[in-house]
Amino acid sequence: MSPQNKPGFVETLKSDLPASIVVFLVAVPLCLGIALASGAPLFSGIIAGIVGGIVVGAFSGSQLGVSGPAAGLAVIVLVAIQELGSFEVFLLAVFLSGIIQIILGFAKAGIIGYYFPSSVIKGMLAGIGVIIVLKQIPHAFGYDKDYEGSLSFAQPDGHNTLSELMYMLEAITPGALIITIISMGILILWERPFMKKNPIFKLVQGPLVVVAVGILFSLVFSGHTTLNLTREHMVNIPVAESLSGFFGQFTFPDFSQIFNPAIYMTAVTIAVVASLETLLCLEATDKLDPQKRVTPANLELKAQGIGNMISGLIGGLPITQVIVRSSTNIQSGGQSKWSAIFHGMLLLLCAAAIPHVLNLIPLASLAAILFLVGYKLAKPVLFKQMYKLGWSHFIPFVVTIVGIVLTDLLVGIGLGLTVAIFYVLYNNYKRPYLFKESEFKAGEPIRLELAEDVTFLHKANILRTLSQIPDDSNVIIDASRSINIDQDVIEIIEDFETNAHYRSIDVKIVSRRNPALPNQVKQFEVAVLTEPNPEKEEDLLASV
Repeated sequence: MSPQNKPGFVETLKSDLPASIVVFLVAVPLCLGIALASGAPLFSGIIAGIVGGIVVGAFSGSQLGVSGPAAGLAVIVLVAIQELGSFEVFLLAVFLSGIIQIILGFAKAGIIGYYFPSSVIKGMLAGIGVIIVLKQIPHAFGYDKDYEGSLSFAQPDGHNTLSELMYMLEAITPGALIITIISMGILILWERPFMKKNPIFKLVQGPLVVVAVGILFSLVFSGHTTLNLTREHMVNIPVAESLSGFFGQFTFPDFSQIFNPAIYMTAVTIAVVASLETLLCLEATDKLDPQKRVTPANLELKAQGIGNMISGLIGGLPITQVIVRSSTNIQSGGQSKWSAIFHGMLLLLCAAAIPHVLNLIPLASLAAILFLVGYKLAKPVLFKQMYKLGWSHFIPFVVTIVGIVLTDLLVGIGLGLTVAIFYVLYNNYKRPYLFKESEFKAGEPIRLELAEDVTFLHKANILRTLSQIPDDSNVIIDASRSINIDQDVIEIIEDFETNAHYRSIDVKIVSRRNPALPNQVKQFEVAVLTEPNPEKEEDLLASV
């Protein structure tokens, strides 16, 4: 789409506003749940959601990403509050972490996100989809011991994701189960093509209907012996008696501890983990974007830094871009960053004006909504697509999923990345040669052409190629196109050159400074060490 035809605010409003309502409904219990798991005041999660939506949404270059408190930081926050002694001191660390993120943005650290292979990113999306479904099943049955937004295998109640599925069978709440079944029916109906063709049903999102129906049934079930839903089955946002009481829930950091070294250690930890989670989510969100827009990673780090500074200043939890909210936004039809900003505004207005209404929403209704989000992230067709790409893509993909489900987000991604790197090394080692000893004819020179970028990853390949060269040969090592050759590779070539005297091998090395080649050189199989890089070819031509 050309810039002239790019839709403006009014054109995207009809998509962004309904999407923001769905994201808002999903975000409320997640914000509260993560605050609960972090050992922080519940309202701090709402503050982080508000700042993540309005502030980060305004400064971010991401059109579909939604930021807020992240489950991956819950343990770090819990430990930090205990070690620092108070929540106010911890808020100072959050403020400082924002400054560090801004510095990382100016230092162009956002490039780190581009080094994660596609198989790992897609595995992260599918893994989160699987864990969302598994984590929401107990809530769907009315067993709400684990906090909303949890993504870790081990839970604060001493259970884990899988054992929770057994314990829930002993505490099924019939009212919650009925609401879940009805909600799923509504969502499935809303996904039918004939429903999507109707303008009214396109404007009124299925999740909004699900929440309204859930509130209605919770009121109908109220007081019933078997079907009644208790406070633990509902959203539980803090209720202020007045507007002044609402603003009284905002907390300010304790700047008297600015020289406490422990604060800086906490700030660095939060900044690094939050930045890494943001960059991974950013990459995943761009892949989910129907328009395939690319978000400036360094700008995103700066936006997150501004958000964390403000969140820390007014009593909020640390902020990252969050894949659950972002994918919900995309699936709900969000078109621009205004959906994220609107969701933050809704959090602010509803938390201040109608918290009693929000507290009527059953968690079972939200579980049904998240079931659909999880399913779309981990569709069976995605597994088939990755399998067709081969084992080098499928294995890291599966390892990432299993790692996320059985540990947590960052550990799962780390495992997937490790396996992906192993395949890179393995494929590099076994890469076929252009030199075949069986085709060699005595007296004919052998030409080995090095590629533009030769790193230590190619040591095994080069070493094996040189070791297969027959005695009494004439060898030309052509490095005229090489822009960068790792010192490890240089040492291997120097060692071969030294050893060649004892094997009666005549070695000629052609460098970029002396690119002339002898005439009549027959090119046998050449060790192809790296893939061509068009950008570096342009640099090479420019230098010549």
